[in-house]
Amino acid sequence: MAHATPAGQTGIGTASATRPTVKPKPKPQPTTVQITGQNVAAEGITVLQSEDPKLFRMLMDEVGWLASATPQTTTPKAAKLGPKYTVKLLVKETVNQTYELYPLAVGGPRAHRPGSKKVDGWFYGRLSMSESLRLSGVPLKAKPDVVNGGIGGGVGENLSADQLDPATGVPELFGQMRRLILLNGAVLLVILTGLAGMAFLIRRRV
Repeated sequence: MAHATPAGQTGIGTASATRPTVKPKPKPQPTTVQITGQNVAAEGITVLQSEDPKLFRMLMDEVGWLASATPQTTTPKAAKLGPKYTVKLLVKETVNQTYELYPLAVGGPRAHRPGSKKVDGWFYGRLSMSESLRLSGVPLKAKPDVVNGGIGGGVGENLSADQLDPATGVPELFGQMRRLILLNGAVLLVILTGLAGMAFLIRRRV
């Protein structure tokens, strides 16, 4: 005897099995970088991914990580920031992200993410920031020996060859050790003299 299929259950398994999976659309990625700032032409500098992919990638490496990063530092003093360069990332012809770069800031490059959709924040910039901007056309002094990559806040950026040579610090190290030994010797002598004086007084009382 055939059994009736309960209402509302007809074809449930078949429908679930054949239902197409809807994949989320990928977010559109920037294809253009625009740079404005001190001593840059009024129309700014435009770098297209299609025309110069290597330079485009260099600039994206400087600012791309800022979109989702947590602020790293407090707001620096304006007098220590140096010239500002505004970098805009465009998707087709629409500005998608905006950042402010300070490659000559005291203590190392700084980057600022103005507050709009994201929380306003300050960051330590990559050591390669100055060179990336210069290669894009920003009038900055060349730094061919700069350390490429890394989020570093200027660590090791302005060290001379002498400062990087460990042998140059050996004489100073020995000098410091000699002064430390002499100081310890003087302290020990004072302690021994005090103990001898106390022993002499104790003997006199006895």
